[in-house]
Amino acid sequence: MDPISDPQRDERRERLTRRRGELRAEIQRELEKSDDPRVAGFLNHFAETEAWVLADILADLDVQTVTRDVAELSEVEAALVRLEDGSYGTCADCGEPIGWPRLNAQPTAERCIACQEKVERRAARMGHP
Repeated sequence: MDPISDPQRDERRERLTRRRGELRAEIQRELEKSDDPRVAGFLNHFAETEAWVLADILADLDVQTVTRDVAELSEVEAALVRLEDGSYGTCADCGEPIGWPRLNAQPTAERCIACQEKVERRAARMGHP
């Protein structure tokens, strides 16, 4: 059984696609402001590609204002893939459905609340935020 209904899936696809467009536009604007000569070479290619394969490269350039948006864009892209392959709304760790309230609040959620809390506790013990 699907963890979410078809109308919920359609709404989520629309919301994630809209957010992807917003993030791309924001990244483009921020890159255009950069005076880093390496960034100028990426701008045209970045705008032309749908795959946004340059996201990791841009993060490596440490354009601080872009790094956060690139990370979120990656999460949005992964959620859209999960929507397409049918795994959206299923916890990546335990395989149980992720509750709709969680997906509504965090559309890119990969884990149910219980599993996400375990990941966060483990990260905290290892000294990661």
